[in-house]
Amino acid sequence: MMERVTGGITVKDVPAASFIAAYAAHLKKSGKFDVPKWVDIVKTGAYKELAPYDPDWYFIRAASVARHIYLRQGVGVGALKKLHGGRVNRGNRPSHHADGSGSVARKVMQSLEKIKVLEKMPSGGRKITVEGQRDLDRIALQVSKKISKQ
Repeated sequence: MMERVTGGITVKDVPAASFIAAYAAHLKKSGKFDVPKWVDIVKTGAYKELAPYDPDWYFIRAASVARHIYLRQGVGVGALKKLHGGRVNRGNRPSHHADGSGSVARKVMQSLEKIKVLEKMPSGGRKITVEGQRDLDRIALQVSKKISKQ
């Protein structure tokens, strides 16, 4: 593992919602993160009726994926489909879990690979790169400082 230069604060030490919001804002502000053209019309799962209302949902999903892979190396498309799945409405029958979109999961990971946050593992799945871990820990330190001021 790389040596921590962030004062010991890592992604594990900050609340998930705060970190994801901060990292999504960082991705959007950086301008390096390329977003596909279809993000405004695509559904995030076959069980959904509409596309997301939030125009920045792709950045939030990317931040969520980066955090998840930081916490658990070797995650692939299938695990992310399960993670971002939800409840399918089956009418008057009981609801069941349905997986999210595999295409969205794949494209998010490919976008994160282009900015060198993720890399493929030889055994399958993805892992965080050294530069990606440094970025995520730096954002976590900023979130931690922001929370401690409040």
